[in-house]
Amino acid sequence: MSHQDNLIAEDILAYLEAQRNKSYLRCLTCGSVDDGKSTLIGRLLFDSKMIYEDQLSALESDSKKSGTQGEKIDLALLVDGLAAEREQGITIDVAYRFFSTDKRKFIIADTPGHIQYTRNMATGASTADLAIILIDARKGVLDQTRRHSYIASLLGIRNIVVAINKMDLVEFSQHKFNEIEEAYRSFADKLNFKEIVCIPMSALDGDNVMNRSERCKWYKGMSLMQHLETVDISPEIAETSFRMPVQWVNRPNLDFRGYSGTIAAGMVKPGDEIIVIPSGKRSVVDKIVIRDGDLYQAEVNESVTITLRDEIDISRGDIICSTDDPAEQSDQFQAHIIWMEEEEMFPGRQYIMKVNNQTVPATVTDLKYKVNVNNFAHEAGKSLALNEVGVCNLSLGKPIPFDPYKKNRHTGAFILIDRQTNATIGAGMLEFSLRRAANVVWQDLEVGKMERASLKHQKPAVLWFTGLSGSGKSTIAALLEKKLFDIGRHTYVLDGDNVRHGLNNDLGFTDADRVENIRRVAETSRLMVEAGLMVLVSFISPFRSERQMARNLLDDGEFIEVFVNTPLEVAEKRDVKGLYKKAREGKIKNFTGIDSPYEQPENAEIIVNTVETTPEQAVEHILAYLDERGYLKSI
Repeated sequence: MSHQDNLIAEDILAYLEAQRNKSYLRCLTCGSVDDGKSTLIGRLLFDSKMIYEDQLSALESDSKKSGTQGEKIDLALLVDGLAAEREQGITIDVAYRFFSTDKRKFIIADTPGHIQYTRNMATGASTADLAIILIDARKGVLDQTRRHSYIASLLGIRNIVVAINKMDLVEFSQHKFNEIEEAYRSFADKLNFKEIVCIPMSALDGDNVMNRSERCKWYKGMSLMQHLETVDISPEIAETSFRMPVQWVNRPNLDFRGYSGTIAAGMVKPGDEIIVIPSGKRSVVDKIVIRDGDLYQAEVNESVTITLRDEIDISRGDIICSTDDPAEQSDQFQAHIIWMEEEEMFPGRQYIMKVNNQTVPATVTDLKYKVNVNNFAHEAGKSLALNEVGVCNLSLGKPIPFDPYKKNRHTGAFILIDRQTNATIGAGMLEFSLRRAANVVWQDLEVGKMERASLKHQKPAVLWFTGLSGSGKSTIAALLEKKLFDIGRHTYVLDGDNVRHGLNNDLGFTDADRVENIRRVAETSRLMVEAGLMVLVSFISPFRSERQMARNLLDDGEFIEVFVNTPLEVAEKRDVKGLYKKAREGKIKNFTGIDSPYEQPENAEIIVNTVETTPEQAVEHILAYLDERGYLKSI
């Protein structure tokens, strides 16, 4: 590799020192399919001489086999590393590349253009300081251009370069360039961008990429590289107060206790007073430690270990802050969420939130509206689909320290994780704490669950009957309640049909309504367990995540899942209510087992096979389980 800087050959130590002191610019390229994003990055790498000889040789070979430029080198192949990308000629993953010039170092992300990979674009944008939005000069501003611009704005990017590419195919028409620039600025006027720079270029031929082009003499602005080398992003960083989310409590021996993490904002030096959120404990910075020794000062994005003059309790996920402007804390929020999963997001379903180096249970309590990213309209909806953006209310399992995302992109960002698969399914930006979070306080009562249950000579629990319609859930639950009543136990049956006549009569049968249906019943069940009752819940409850949510509301041993295992063909043959016949005829939509899924339990405490046993036998089996485990004895 031959770098532009000759110092690399003359004095390698001096070269490395010069590289260490250069500033970093993190940027991404985005836009619609085939706008030339990969080609542009390939051009930047090629012209900045950041390609090894063997890479160049492989590029020439690959260009002949997979390239799209005839006899020319296909620079896009420098970035399109996945085999699927090379075969299809598109980018389907986020590819990060490093290069540098005399003035600055760069990390640039090539993000996908296809709408189904918008989530990958959001991933690349989450750490970027600047976005290069490519527009094909022949096509102008497209829906995907607007979508990516909105997400870039939402994720806090304030510096935008609009690279109007393929100008060679419109003969470098100034009229065409002006037309596209006017259309984009008119659209982007509603977004919170600090600076928008429009540059006409041909990434394929290099016009206005590294240097000004002779084929575009009417353009008087900077080339892309000249702008990237000089754009100023420092003021936004300098104005923020000190923040360091604790990633690790560093205690190698009894004589050292430090708190390690990456500084998310501001700067810190020994002698500074700090406050730890959420505990509110205060102390003074003693040392700032790195591998090579102590620092007199540390700034944003530096990874350090901080020691304090006082021994105070600090854990992973706490935030060390400056005392003049500490982070907030709350467990109720309004937030923007970008949904990244094929399976829709439903209010009421429980997820895991990862925020500031900690994970907490999280529930989307309300989808206030979806955002149409093309015109910014607020649209009603009950769920978020893949790549959709919505404004939601969130409820967490415990308070967390945070900053609003607009104030700090690091301490205000979070991801949502699926409880079953551990897959990342959403990314979000915290807007503000809901006022009710500070006003609602749990009221302790003199008489508790154990006292109420003891009076009834039983152990409180929820027996959650789940299975297809017609499996026999309600029949078995009713028989079980009668048996328990006969032996003096205090019970209550929550039946799916009965509850829909009152508490849940406003809900339909969409997936979103089913989730809310189970959430309400689970909360009601929890209150009944607090009253010391044995609650028999008979609901199809088709989704594992909602059954897990109901389990999580209760203490260990209080949730007993009873899987009434009846095959679909048997349940449909019974069809006591005639519902399967109507579903097959299309008269009932979203019917479980027909056009809506049922997820069987994977680890149910009790399994009842109604093909092989009678309801009476099933009840005896359940009673034996309860008796063996002490549920029928006084506590």
